[in-house]
Amino acid sequence: MTTTLPAPRTPDPRSAPALRWGILGPGYIAREWATAVRAETGQVIQAVASRSPERARAFADDFGAQTAYGSYDELVADPDVDIVYVATPHSEHHAQALLALGAGKPVLVEKAFTRNAAEAREVLETASAKGLLAMEAMWTRFLPGVDVVRQCLEQGLLGEVENVFADHGQPLYPNGPQRLSDPALAGGALLDLGIYPTSFASFALGGIDTVTATGRLTDEGVDAEETILVTGRAGGRGLLHATMTSRTPTTASINGTAGRLELGDPDDPNNRWYAPSRVRFVSRDAETDVSWEPERREHGLHFEACEAARLVDAGHTESPLLPAAETLRIMEVLDEVRSQVGFRYPGE
Repeated sequence: MTTTLPAPRTPDPRSAPALRWGILGPGYIAREWATAVRAETGQVIQAVASRSPERARAFADDFGAQTAYGSYDELVADPDVDIVYVATPHSEHHAQALLALGAGKPVLVEKAFTRNAAEAREVLETASAKGLLAMEAMWTRFLPGVDVVRQCLEQGLLGEVENVFADHGQPLYPNGPQRLSDPALAGGALLDLGIYPTSFASFALGGIDTVTATGRLTDEGVDAEETILVTGRAGGRGLLHATMTSRTPTTASINGTAGRLELGDPDDPNNRWYAPSRVRFVSRDAETDVSWEPERREHGLHFEACEAARLVDAGHTESPLLPAAETLRIMEVLDEVRSQVGFRYPGE
């Protein structure tokens, strides 16, 4: 039985070709992303755009961007921008990704990719027709620790995967960001938090076939919480949970006939499974118990940026770590969850 876990194959972030990035939306996630990119890579934050010129200018000053724009159209037309990072609320992803693609720019689009599968399909089909990258910024998929998990699955270390458990709960409502309570901004727990366990289950189970979901809504009509049962293409099952009203253990595990993998640590609030975290393998007989630890747990969002940069530089239009068809299928699963829980976004 193994005495060590595989080393991640993730390339050094500083080896990625340096692209000039334009950022749409200088909010919280854009700041986290830009902080990681500046600290860990050679990528260039070239420009930022906001409907508020003052917010754009403040972000540009903070992160060394050359240009601040008061409109998204101006940024995507900038010839010095090589690739666009869409970091606005979910409700805006579809239109802004299409705007960038229409200007001939590849895009990295924050998760969840769009509000629904129909919007995702249009963005992905447009990117394909133009020969451009349109990649979902599901940062967990690109972390070194997840490549450790990937190799364990490829090598059959767990035997036959029987089930996956994944949970993501943070106390973000009612006293968190206003957008989370706003149906017009595609608020709720699912697209912000539930996307993580859903994407993880799809990764671990080789895709998702069926979905059964239950949940509860806020007074504003978005989802506060959901519990999701999925079946994988190879027959395994996933039990997934997300809530924006309480802090939960926020751990994940993949369990097979020969052992299990655990991500995260409920006793350590800084060891979240979807971020750079410990990966632990325990064999079925419990005689083997080995772990892999990341070099550090800060940052992590830069790995997706470097993957996108490598793909664009090589002329590729999708990532083998998160193909376009996988992004689309996950959006279909989220649509089914929303249908069963009982809510829609305005205009759907």
